[in-house]
Amino acid sequence: MKVKGFLKDVTGASRVTKARLNAFESASATPETVDPIAEVVKQWHPGKLDLIVSEVRAVSKTAKTIRFEKVSGGKLPFFYAGQFIVLDFQIGESIISRPYSISSAPYQARLDKGFVEITVRRSRGDGFIADYINDTVKVGDTFKGLIGCGQFYYEPLRDAKHVVALAGGVGITPFASMAKEIAGGTLDMDLTILYGSVSSDDIIMKEELEAIRSDKVHIVHVLSGDEADWQGEKGFLTAELIKKYSADDTTYFICGPQAMYMFLREELKKLNAPLRRIRFEVFGQAKDITTFAGYPAEVKDQTFKLTVRRGIHEDVIPAKATESLVVALERAGIRIDTGCRSGECGFCRTKILSGSVYVCPENDGRRAADKDFNYVHACAAYPTSDLTIKIPIE
Repeated sequence: MKVKGFLKDVTGASRVTKARLNAFESASATPETVDPIAEVVKQWHPGKLDLIVSEVRAVSKTAKTIRFEKVSGGKLPFFYAGQFIVLDFQIGESIISRPYSISSAPYQARLDKGFVEITVRRSRGDGFIADYINDTVKVGDTFKGLIGCGQFYYEPLRDAKHVVALAGGVGITPFASMAKEIAGGTLDMDLTILYGSVSSDDIIMKEELEAIRSDKVHIVHVLSGDEADWQGEKGFLTAELIKKYSADDTTYFICGPQAMYMFLREELKKLNAPLRRIRFEVFGQAKDITTFAGYPAEVKDQTFKLTVRRGIHEDVIPAKATESLVVALERAGIRIDTGCRSGECGFCRTKILSGSVYVCPENDGRRAADKDFNYVHACAAYPTSDLTIKIPIE
């Protein structure tokens, strides 16, 4: 050990204190009214923006793409290919938030007339917002939106250069964003998309995807339906098929319906892919919570009394055992902030004051401390008794 160096280290705090005092004494008496760092942060993360619909177009027989621009014009904030936008919808007296993967490329948001696009498929009877978008949204409509949420994006320090994207149905959207960003020259990766659809006449964004094929963007359509004249891959996204298009070192990104997630978890195990090389997009709210392990079947037909506290205000509303706390609040017109609606982001973090809930095991993204102190993410928690909760004041 060098004594001189050691003494220099241990006396460092006093030197810093002296330097700060000197800086205070020599500083101007006129206060700084602008924080340049804060201004940069505001540009990159401006919060919710006022957006206007500038284009609506059909991209399959069951799906539409909606283009949004800033009401005030100009560039939109930065996001990564694969992230999502949270949009607020005024339905009756309620404001309902929904997340949608962005299907346009990040570089398109940074154009002088920047835009973001979402692509939404008509529901199969279980998603009224999806039908509202397809039936009602038109050019000129305005919304509030939060751009750039989620962790489902390529990170070169973590992911392999070769990515195999496993998509089903409207789960193609984040991969369309990645493919367009590669085509725009601003994302360096080798992307192979295995895209599962039922029929060839309902492949979402088929023409757009075909237009951006290249030596870095490979698109393989896989049909599960029975089409005798189909010459491409058939069946499901099995381990055998995935291996056919994989490199020695591959990262797997997965986005699609919940049944596909369950199936692919088992198929990917057969490939012995390390967990760090497997990335699932957030699960979404459970379609049928009663099918998950540990759900108390004896309560599934019950409706409980949910007491909601906001500051000193208190409401008592009904809450079905098979619907999340978020859905119960929305039905009652009580605003709670939501983001991913998959138990990951924590926007709807809620304190359970009394009573019990079942937390969906697929969507339990809570920190350990939140579990200890009885916090839940309301989008992933289902009442199993009468209960009292405390939510933030909007």
